[in-house]
Amino acid sequence: MGFKTSLVLLLIGTLALQSVWAAKPSSTLEKPAVEAATDRSPRVPTFKINGDLAGRLGSFTTQYEDTFAEVGSQLAMGYLELVKANPGVDPWLPGEGTTITLPQQYVIPEARREGIVINLAEYRLYYFSENGVQVYPVGVGTSENPSPLADAKVTMPLESPAWYPPQSIRAEYEASGDFLPRMIPPGPDNPLGTHALLLSEKGYLIHGTNKRFGVGMPVSHGCFRMYNEDISRFVYQVAKGTSVQIVNDPVKMGLSEGEVWLEVHRPHEDYSQQERDRLWREVTLEVEAFRQKYPGVEVQRKAIELAVDQANGIPAMVGEQVSRLASDKTSNDKQRPPSEEPEQQLYF
Repeated sequence: MGFKTSLVLLLIGTLALQSVWAAKPSSTLEKPAVEAATDRSPRVPTFKINGDLAGRLGSFTTQYEDTFAEVGSQLAMGYLELVKANPGVDPWLPGEGTTITLPQQYVIPEARREGIVINLAEYRLYYFSENGVQVYPVGVGTSENPSPLADAKVTMPLESPAWYPPQSIRAEYEASGDFLPRMIPPGPDNPLGTHALLLSEKGYLIHGTNKRFGVGMPVSHGCFRMYNEDISRFVYQVAKGTSVQIVNDPVKMGLSEGEVWLEVHRPHEDYSQQERDRLWREVTLEVEAFRQKYPGVEVQRKAIELAVDQANGIPAMVGEQVSRLASDKTSNDKQRPPSEEPEQQLYF
């Protein structure tokens, strides 16, 4: 082969490669795969805490084939919290161009604001730092195998954990005619996912999962499931000895800038009358305790009834501090002509 012929073939090959590169989508400009795999920055924002409130509601516009399960895994949110925040929207086919609410505003649970707080009733994990709070969806135990209420600590982070199923779970498999080995090695079939945090509460972990749909739902044997994309970053934020408080609080109340906020969580997609009655009793007790703790607040019964009726996990403003109302009233009286009647307050 002559020099001219070789040169022509070289030019043709170069042009062909340039055409292939030009045809690649713009996503190839993102981080290289190796770099993306080792990215340890959290997928969720760190929200500043304002009194007892953090975060803000967001929105997301769906594409035709989106489902709430897929949107949740993309945005680090749970399936159930999306369902409850978007009544009337089909979670399996919301449709092209549908705007859905992202429930990313939270009343802080009643617990020490340090380390990790898991609220079983809302299927969420709160991680407190000096900059604020991160909130993640977690799968928790079922009613048959509930997660424990505990005040524990992180004892060890685990990479690529092997799973040693307890005898109780192996017995369940045997009873249904299935076989479960004594040890399942790391890999796609491992229920612990890619990473885990071992807890001082014996037998319990915060871990990844090979079943993404279970995140943000009551599905486990008591452990706490996170998306692999979250736990693979989270384990490197959390130090050994970090506090882990596990609470069960479906009704949360708090103050923020003189406003009273109420957040109510039902446990399932369906909302039975039995659950409504139970939550109303819990709200009644919570409101009474809150008013005793903060004597200078007034609440609006209709707003509270609406929050219980929806039980959608989104904070609702249900009252204000009397001191704030009094100061506002004084300011308004100064500007109001003497003949004008004062505006009637709706709080009682």
